Amino acid sequence: MARARTIVSARTNKVMARAKKADVRRGAARSPRAKASASTARRQHKFVASHLAPDAFKADGLRSYAHYRDLGIKDATRGMAVAHVIRLIGKCDPKIVSKNHTHACEFQMIYVLKGQITTEIDGHGAHTMNAGDCWLQPQGIVHKVLDYSDGCELLEIVLPADFKTVELEK
Repeated sequence: MARARTIVSARTNKVMARAKKADVRRGAARSPRAKASASTARRQHKFVASHLAPDAFKADGLRSYAHYRDLGIKDATRGMAVAHVIRLIGKCDPKIVSKNHTHACEFQMIYVLKGQITTEIDGHGAHTMNAGDCWLQPQGIVHKVLDYSDGCELLEIVLPADFKTVELEK
């Protein structure tokens, strides 16, 4: 049994050594210029810190029933991503809120900071999410808000920062 383990171990070590040599050869084959361009292809982000201020939430976003607090990520990432806290205001009015729509984006993640929200995601049904819950909305998926608690707060992160919302209902 010990001899069998030794043989397997020796074979594994040989395979690992060959893979390492192949990686070294591939790295040497790339020109210094190619290595430099690969490392600088994505520009470095700027440092940003966002501190909560009494007037941080603005009524200048996509939805009339929400106030938005920009976290400064769009400028710091040069438009790669946007992050904001959304505070839902007042009682949910389904006539205004519950309309199917989609977003033209690569990534959209929502994390519930406070309260509760119920959404309907096409093909996945209705989901009630509470503080501490999150969900990822696949690209272009049709969805709508069904209900929320007054003062519900959501952290939303979207890539890219400039994305379009397509309203499917008036």
